[in-house]
Amino acid sequence: MEKVDLGYNLYEKMSYEQDYYRQWLLSQPPEEILNHAYEYAMREDILMAMETKELTDAQAQALLSSDTPLSDVYRQFDKIETDHMDVIRDCIENRANDICKAHEEQRNDETEKAPLPQENMDLEM
Repeated sequence: MEKVDLGYNLYEKMSYEQDYYRQWLLSQPPEEILNHAYEYAMREDILMAMETKELTDAQAQALLSSDTPLSDVYRQFDKIETDHMDVIRDCIENRANDICKAHEEQRNDETEKAPLPQENMDLEM
């Protein structure tokens, strides 16, 4: 007897659930779509994680027993405090530092390439 891949079945069920959610979302007015943009993105991330997540058969079966496993996981995720804002603040600071460094390097290059003042030229002659 061939073994059923419960992880694959779970991924397919969650993918179908996301497709259904996407179709519903696209039928909404623009403002409502924007209200659900974060949820949609996080559900996509959950689905992407499921592509490589190895669950035991018991875990996969537990999630498969739900009519809406993707929504269930999203609701669980939404309750958790994450360091999302810290990561964003770090990205802002790192990008600003990169730009400052590039400007400083550009100023240094321009200084090195600048012609010598005329009085220094007279000394060499």
